[in-house]
Amino acid sequence: MSNAHDQATWNTLQTYLEREDVLLAPFAMHSRDSQGRKCPETDHPYRGPYQRDRDRVLHSAAYRRLADKTQVFTGEMGDYHRTRLTHTLEVASIARTIGRALRLNEDLIEALALLHDIGHPPYGHAGEDALNECLSRWGGFSHNQYGLCLVEELEVRYHEFPGLNLTHEVLQGQGSRVDKQSGPCPLLEVQVVDLADSITYDAHDTDDALALGLLTFDDLLETVLIREMAQRVQKRAGELSGEMLRKLVVHELIELQVGDVLTHGGQWLHEHEPVSAAVLCESGFRLGPGTDMAQNKKELEAFLYERVYRHPKLVRERSLGQAQLKTMFAGYQQWPELMPARFQSRADTVGLPRSVGEYLAGMTDRYCSQQFERHFSN
Repeated sequence: MSNAHDQATWNTLQTYLEREDVLLAPFAMHSRDSQGRKCPETDHPYRGPYQRDRDRVLHSAAYRRLADKTQVFTGEMGDYHRTRLTHTLEVASIARTIGRALRLNEDLIEALALLHDIGHPPYGHAGEDALNECLSRWGGFSHNQYGLCLVEELEVRYHEFPGLNLTHEVLQGQGSRVDKQSGPCPLLEVQVVDLADSITYDAHDTDDALALGLLTFDDLLETVLIREMAQRVQKRAGELSGEMLRKLVVHELIELQVGDVLTHGGQWLHEHEPVSAAVLCESGFRLGPGTDMAQNKKELEAFLYERVYRHPKLVRERSLGQAQLKTMFAGYQQWPELMPARFQSRADTVGLPRSVGEYLAGMTDRYCSQQFERHFSN
């Protein structure tokens, strides 16, 4: 098609800015108000900046590796449980549900959701703890900070700039996860992703622990929230047990938490009617559960911590993974030539310990085990 024909075609379509004007609330983050990218780029004719960010994260190598990274439970315990990738997709789904109900920018929400765990190392939080200990003399390790490093420096997909050149809002949103105690109140889209993350792991860790036999349903009935969910399910569906009861309770757990957030957040937004995203941030408003739900969530999470995350099976698996990472951290410093050339070169910029830590953090569980067996098992 000729350029003139292309332009005529685009002129007959609704632009993403026009769509946002119709669908988004005044306090949502509108694309027209974006602070842009560190390296300026020409606007796309029909894809908004946050949709492009979402696609860049989606097509990154680091995102694909989430398919073989531990969430909580390892592959030694079966294949039902979530990985980092399935967790990320569930967070994105719940976050978009909340965002759509509040008339927020779903493209920005999805970009943030797909990005939020991209910096997790192999072996879940146990792997992060091990790398943080290894790098304690060099600033420690944070998966949130490493996520920023990936999309700003380590991912190489474009010849014009390092990293993915994401928008200021996406980078700032990820940055707010690094230190939640300082800085301005984040955009509502950022807050929605954090809440969806909390809702998701409450539900899926409960689900996975039951499915893998680490807990019984009677154990979970010790918590107020699960007792309430079970009562709601039985009132609607009658006496159930086993797999169907587990599935319906998990569904109810998500449904109730999302509804609670929308009820309390929607009431504040209706009463205060912020006229822009900037005004909402300046207000200091924090989206979250009501008092009763917050208390019940805290009880459930404390229960999961004691009875699931510290379960002997998990502790044993975590210890093996941590020992493996520590051995590899020391080994690659002794023999840096075993690393890919770009990580050997990166040591000139960030130092060898940090470069080794970044190389290890980017590994999948399977690749990490393979490299350990290949180079350091004897």
